[in-house]
Amino acid sequence: MGKLPGGASTKFESCRDVSCGGVLCALPALIENGLFRHLKNVFPTLTGYDTTLHVILLLACMALCRIRAVERLQYESPGELGRLMGLDRVPEVRCLRQKLGQLSSSQDDNAPDIRAALLSKDWMDDRPELAGTLDVDGHVRLYHGSKTELPRRYVSRQRLCLRGTTDYWVNDALGQPFFSVERPIDQGMLEAIENDVVPHLLRHVPNQPTREQLDADRYRSRFLMIFDREGYSPAFFRRMWEEHRIACVTCHKFPKEDWPTWEFCDVTGTMPNGETVTMKLAERGSLIGARDSIWMREVRRLTASGHQTSLISTAYDREGLQDALALFSRWCQENFFRYMMEHFAIDALSEYRTEEIPDTNRPVVNPARRNLDRQARSVKGKLTQRQSRFAALTLHPQADETKMAKWEQQKTPLQEEIEQLEHDMDSLKEQMSSTPKHLAWDEFPEHAKFERLAPSRKRLTDTVKLVACRAETAMSDLLRESLRRADDSRSLLRDLFRSDADIIPDSANRELAVRIHALANPRSNRAIQHLLDHLNATDSTFPGTDFRLRYTLDDPETGVT
Repeated sequence: MGKLPGGASTKFESCRDVSCGGVLCALPALIENGLFRHLKNVFPTLTGYDTTLHVILLLACMALCRIRAVERLQYESPGELGRLMGLDRVPEVRCLRQKLGQLSSSQDDNAPDIRAALLSKDWMDDRPELAGTLDVDGHVRLYHGSKTELPRRYVSRQRLCLRGTTDYWVNDALGQPFFSVERPIDQGMLEAIENDVVPHLLRHVPNQPTREQLDADRYRSRFLMIFDREGYSPAFFRRMWEEHRIACVTCHKFPKEDWPTWEFCDVTGTMPNGETVTMKLAERGSLIGARDSIWMREVRRLTASGHQTSLISTAYDREGLQDALALFSRWCQENFFRYMMEHFAIDALSEYRTEEIPDTNRPVVNPARRNLDRQARSVKGKLTQRQSRFAALTLHPQADETKMAKWEQQKTPLQEEIEQLEHDMDSLKEQMSSTPKHLAWDEFPEHAKFERLAPSRKRLTDTVKLVACRAETAMSDLLRESLRRADDSRSLLRDLFRSDADIIPDSANRELAVRIHALANPRSNRAIQHLLDHLNATDSTFPGTDFRLRYTLDDPETGVT
């Protein structure tokens, strides 16, 4: 009836062949990465059968078992999933939606954002050596619905301008996520970094030097940000260094002539993921920019084809090799986007609700000016085509009197069309000169205003998915220690999460035994056993209980553990 105080108690009974029982192996990694942190002091207390802990744990299990959306829960067995959490059953789809609505609508829809910020700070504090080098990149979440007319933006993976919302992600050097910033009104990467990303980093990045230390060493920086060519701006680099002492690295957008090949030499270094690479590098100091110029380190890499890839950096306290390794390892963030889209449905909608965009001082592209630009490009294309045809006829006159009349008949209508198009172009230019490119949101015409996708429930579910991704990455690193092919670790984990297991509680010793069924081959079983040994060493307890988790693996030949 929804009036049960404190929710249902967690109670385990002996169960055999529980579907997806292998996902319980991820509990120590989920706990370590903060899945159950900050729940009581951020979210309200849920009434009814399922508690906040149950809902969060269910979302994490769904993410790891690749149940991509809440609606897909109706095709799973509620009793089998309930046994994983010590319950009779998990909530049905409608009940789970209601629970998520209660969690995401507290504290003026800010509870999911508050918890995401707290977890981001925890992750940075846990690995301060990784928080000093940060990858920043934008990712467009496409929207194909009809609830709102989101503005169009260029999507590089599809090479089209499509409707969607841009999220700017901040990851560490290994590609693990820290946080993201949503921008329904997007003015580009540099504006998002300067107004949203940098203030967050200045508050939360650990081990930043003090003002006295910065004054004592003129080349020392607080931390390093890495981004692609979209962030190329010497003026931006100069502001970041002079105002905050933040170092930046990106690709040189306008490199000059190639450097002599004799300047390049073989340099060997270790990537953040441990891979050893050898590159031909050369380094110079360069004055970058025209008006707001700044002296930077320019490092070039010579490829086997002879192409020179240029990068620029204001990290004066680092070596050129470190800049090159950091920039070329930025692809791990692109791999993160692709993996999260494919396996964790990071782009999927969590709800269909939309809401008004809060008051903002960010300028918005004027729709009237956009229409004029579109018309001008169309007229310009037609005018160029007809001018080319007219010029071709002019350059090849007909000397034969019998063909002269036909030649003049071809030129006359072309000349009339050109004059009309030139008149239309002049008229459009006059209208464009009197039409502003951007408008304040308050000045935006009412018929052209749009709403943003409701962010609160999306932020709640995405935070759980980020924790699940970080937990899977940690387990993958352990599996790689016993696998000959390191790339097989994640696929083996997916098989483990979907495999059956026996759940055997021992009330006397307060232990919960999870017996994993053997996998397909001895190689996989050896790797899983190596992982289970590490999990048992953590001595973790099941959330909300005092039962210690103990993992074992069935012997595939005798069936005995």
